[in-house]
Amino acid sequence: MPRIFAGLLLVVLPFVACTARSPDHHGKRAPNVVLIMTDDQGYGDIAAHGNTKIRTPNLDRLHSQSVRLTDFHVDPTCSPTRAALMTGRYSTRTGVWHTILGRSLMATEERTIAETLRDTGYRTGMFGKWHLGENQPLRPQDQGFEEVVCHGGGGVGQGPDWWGNNYFDDTYWRNGSPERFEGYCTDVWFREAMSFIEAQQDRPFFCYLATNAPHGPLHVDEKWSTPYVEAGVAPNQAKFYGMIENIDWNVGKLMAQLEELGLADNTIVVFLTDNGTAAGRVDKKRRANGQWGGFNAGMRGNKGSEYDGGHRVPCFVRWPAGGIDGGRDEPYLSAHVDLWPTLVELCGQRIPSAVGLPLDGRSLAQRLRDPGAPLPERTLFVHSQRILHPEKWRKSAVMTERWRLVNGKELFDMLADPGQEQDVAESHPEVVRTLTAEYDDWWDSLAPAIARTVHIGLGSEAEPTTVLHSHDWQRIGRGGCPWHQNQIKRGAMLHGQWFVDVERAGTFEIELRRWPRHLERAIEARTARLRIGDREHEQTIPADATHATFTVELPPGKTTLRSILEQPDGKSRGAYFVYVTRR
Repeated sequence: MPRIFAGLLLVVLPFVACTARSPDHHGKRAPNVVLIMTDDQGYGDIAAHGNTKIRTPNLDRLHSQSVRLTDFHVDPTCSPTRAALMTGRYSTRTGVWHTILGRSLMATEERTIAETLRDTGYRTGMFGKWHLGENQPLRPQDQGFEEVVCHGGGGVGQGPDWWGNNYFDDTYWRNGSPERFEGYCTDVWFREAMSFIEAQQDRPFFCYLATNAPHGPLHVDEKWSTPYVEAGVAPNQAKFYGMIENIDWNVGKLMAQLEELGLADNTIVVFLTDNGTAAGRVDKKRRANGQWGGFNAGMRGNKGSEYDGGHRVPCFVRWPAGGIDGGRDEPYLSAHVDLWPTLVELCGQRIPSAVGLPLDGRSLAQRLRDPGAPLPERTLFVHSQRILHPEKWRKSAVMTERWRLVNGKELFDMLADPGQEQDVAESHPEVVRTLTAEYDDWWDSLAPAIARTVHIGLGSEAEPTTVLHSHDWQRIGRGGCPWHQNQIKRGAMLHGQWFVDVERAGTFEIELRRWPRHLERAIEARTARLRIGDREHEQTIPADATHATFTVELPPGKTTLRSILEQPDGKSRGAYFVYVTRR
């Protein structure tokens, strides 16, 4: 049996059963879980990993108290990592392989770790960045989280986010409703997570805290960034490091709260990042001039790369009461898909037999407790498919503990060459053949998911008005999609369509807008057309109009929805915002 499918069989692992709705662990209260994931922070962006400029005392302390997975991998970009983390399955299987174009939408058939823990009595909360779907049934509150505070899209200031958000005193969504919050975005996420923890302290909880920082734009109070500028760090990197130091400060506050509440020992704290560094990468010119040029822990590549610098990230696991003794490195080849089965086992839960979807992940629970616990060799895969339709071998890596086969061509011996500088494919053709065959099997197993498109729900009672964002359309013609508010401000002349699922037949009011509804700005078009499947509707728009509204009857089922706004000069674009309400 190929090693790549060994993990798929682990759904039959002997997970400890628990009493439904009353989680326990060997007669004791089941552990809490706090899962912290930052955005665009790389392996080298932590002082404990050898970065001599950045200040991360609280992460360093967590590092010293944890088992560190030192050969831990995620996807090279954010949405795919989040999908794999939530499901224990390779992101492409879930329908996610990009961050826009409708390819960041996670299939609802997937069962998230939040759903599993919620159904066994855990309270579940999610704070910060979701980036797996803005609409029902794809939102975090539809995927197992009972308390949600999040921004829209892939980052604060992107198209689906509240208009005008800039990291300070912004409007976010609490359980689907907009709410104004005071303070810096990272502070808000931690503050809300800590409120959730305090409210749930008497019962087991799962807290998923996913910051948008230090993802760009690089906004942070100067008190965090100025010391780095003064220390000779380049301005943008100084902001990036300042955002990380602010995260570190918040981690310290959260850990102190757990101590004060008496929860620190029996809370599993996991820290990881979603891809390689974005702004902490090495600048060779600055280094050659004797300036600080960044630090990437000796790895090649950064965010988006198929080399290790794009997807090898920190992962710390701390749980004193559970026998996970800190201060130890665990070099076993592991990945984001492993956290689902690992946490479920550590929490004493049984994977429900009704899941029906095999996991790619492998439980590391015993290895976290005992460095001598046996685990079989394995092969893992990673690729970066930031395109509408995935391509075989595109920006890919096939990984074993010793080898990396990159793009099906380059082979690196990681024991002798961790910086991936010397291609040894010609001298090890047998290794290339073996890893190629394993990749072929894995790629073939992805075919059903690649052929599928995830649809956005319309007409659900759970979401009376669905707001479709151009961030999630699949492009038509050349160009991409207007995924950021800056592109919308510029009026990008692009077109696309949404794949939607009419959940209940009925009369629908569909409102096309160039700007978000609450701004009430001119639509800047003379003609509006709406295409739903093979049916088209058209109307002339008054010169001062802010929107065009169509009332249509829709049968149930999956279809496509496209809008076209034609300007007086004959040029046209899609409506960036479409509001769909079932009457």
